[in-house]
Amino acid sequence: MTETPIRTRFAPSPTGMFHVGGARSALFNWALAQQQPEGRMVLRIEDTDAARNRPEWTDGIIRAMSWIGIDENDPHFEGPYFQSAYVDKHRETAQELYRSGRAYYCDCTREQVQERRANQYLGYDGFCRERGLEPGPGRALRFRVPEGGPTVVRDQIRGDVEFDHASIEDFVIARADGSPLFVLANVLDDVEMRITHVIRGEEHLSNTPKQQLLWEALDLTPPVWAHLPVIVNEQRKKLSKRRDKVALESYQEEGYLAEAMINYLMLLGWAPGDDREIMPWSEMMPLFRVQDVNSSSAFFDEKKLRAFNGEYIRELSVEDFIERCQPWLTGEGTPWDAADYDAEAFAAVAPLAQSRVAVLSEIVPNVDFLFLKEPAEDEKSWRKAMKPGVGKEMVEAALARFADPELDWTADALKAATEETGATLGLKLGKAQAPVRVAVTGRTVGLPLFESLELLGRERVQARLEAALERLRAEEKAADQG
Repeated sequence: MTETPIRTRFAPSPTGMFHVGGARSALFNWALAQQQPEGRMVLRIEDTDAARNRPEWTDGIIRAMSWIGIDENDPHFEGPYFQSAYVDKHRETAQELYRSGRAYYCDCTREQVQERRANQYLGYDGFCRERGLEPGPGRALRFRVPEGGPTVVRDQIRGDVEFDHASIEDFVIARADGSPLFVLANVLDDVEMRITHVIRGEEHLSNTPKQQLLWEALDLTPPVWAHLPVIVNEQRKKLSKRRDKVALESYQEEGYLAEAMINYLMLLGWAPGDDREIMPWSEMMPLFRVQDVNSSSAFFDEKKLRAFNGEYIRELSVEDFIERCQPWLTGEGTPWDAADYDAEAFAAVAPLAQSRVAVLSEIVPNVDFLFLKEPAEDEKSWRKAMKPGVGKEMVEAALARFADPELDWTADALKAATEETGATLGLKLGKAQAPVRVAVTGRTVGLPLFESLELLGRERVQARLEAALERLRAEEKAADQG
């Protein structure tokens, strides 16, 4: 018996940004589609809302999906299709449901329903069910929900979920002007596109019995349903774009690797087993089973994501790391002039930086001392390192020691010289090097100091020590006068 090809669909609404929850849904659909040679993931843009029908937003969805490995040129990808292209079919089917008696026209206003029910929270009361109204101005088309019994949604993740028909109002499927509502359009598009599996967020579960009733009214078998657990923040509240960082693009811009993001998103509600977490897509994809997804909410832990990303960064070859850092080193917004960037200098320091950054954007504060004409100004670092009785004295001593032409300008020799100089002031190496680091790099933390000094060169190091000493003397004079 030939296996029916899986056809999943991912149907985002254009919003100007790609939510990490949507990215998780897309990846779960993609994994399922890729498990069969003829499997397909259909991208359908829900663009019937004119305010959201902007081509650049659709392009943004496709770019974001491409970043997480869902390539529109892959044979398992189909689309994008646009819901607005099927409006005529939606209207036609709505009329078929009316002619068959599965839908009826209703001219009740919301205020009239609330007045009859004396409760603003109760749904429609079926007032027009038997009035026999024909199409006309102000008359919406409602689906006739069967009386008695439940609709059972067989969910791959949650099991059988029952919805009593008494709790489902006769819902509107088309407005008075004939335009279809989402609940009808969604079903008809799934029928048209031969969708076999619907894997989507938990928030859509409440719509599913209405959609299943429509499938049954059309004498068609509904797709396999699977509703993914909600993604929550540290307070165990659903991720919200108003208070949480939810745009996939923001993580990309910050320097998260696509491989790490894919890996992490796949673990939001599902696990490959064997207590493994760090795993490439090629290994996760064949293991994925939608029925193994947990129904409990999934915590989006950005700290864990950062840790994942750091692991992936450290696994890159140095050459690959250098290449991936280029947007932050040579693109717009760098704090140094383009002419001051030195590719050879960065290549020399890249292995040191690679072991220290968790996201690629952190490369800038780690290496800016190499390319800025003056070190970055960090007042907190300055105050911490340049304490009275330590800062000025150590900078003076280091300046004198480093000026010795007999001193080899190598990391080992500079470390020994700094240790010896600090000892004359009663300072251990950790305390002795702090004023030197801040004077030269502007910060108390960063790449290994002595390798940095070697790379920066004797002349530039001495100039920065002299500038720091001048500032310290000026601050000391001002304090005495104050």
